[in-house]
This record gives sequence, structure tokens and C-alpha cells, in this order.
Amino acid sequence: MAQGRQSGLQRPVTPSKELAAITGSDPLPRSQVVSKIWDHIKKNNLQDPKNKREIVADDKLRAVFGKDRVSMFEMNKHISRHVS
Repeated sequence: MAQGRQSGLQRPVTPSKELAAITGSDPLPRSQVVSKIWDHIKKNNLQDPKNKREIVADDKLRAVFGKDRVSMFEMNKHISRHVS
């Protein structure tokens, strides 16, 4: 990899208005976006207690995911629609 070039996870992305409600509006590497979403999930106790792989969306996450529940594995697909 050439010096000065950043890979996909390190390249800053700009969050949408909906995603910025969780991550802030400053451009961030995708890895930090995912980390901030997990911080929000854990802080607000949004993992299904019976199935920790399932995330129960609050109003902020519902605006990003477009539905009430998502699995941790489909979360990145929804995040991709909210970064540029």
C-alpha cells in the first residue's frame, strides 16, 4: 500500500444526519463509526437479553436501521447507507 493512502476502514467517512445523532457529525474512520454505535448500544442496553446478537433499536438506531430489530451481522449493511 502506498504511503499516505488509507484503507477502507481507516478512510474517514461522513455520517448522515441520522447517523450523526449517534456518532457526531465529524468525519470518522468506519471503524470508529461502528465503535460509537456499539458504545450507544451498550450504554442504552439495546442488546436482546435472550439473544445478544440481536439489537433492539431505540429511536436513534431506528432512523439508521429502518426497522426495530437487526442482527449484529446485518448492522454494517445499514450503516453503509448512512456514510459517504
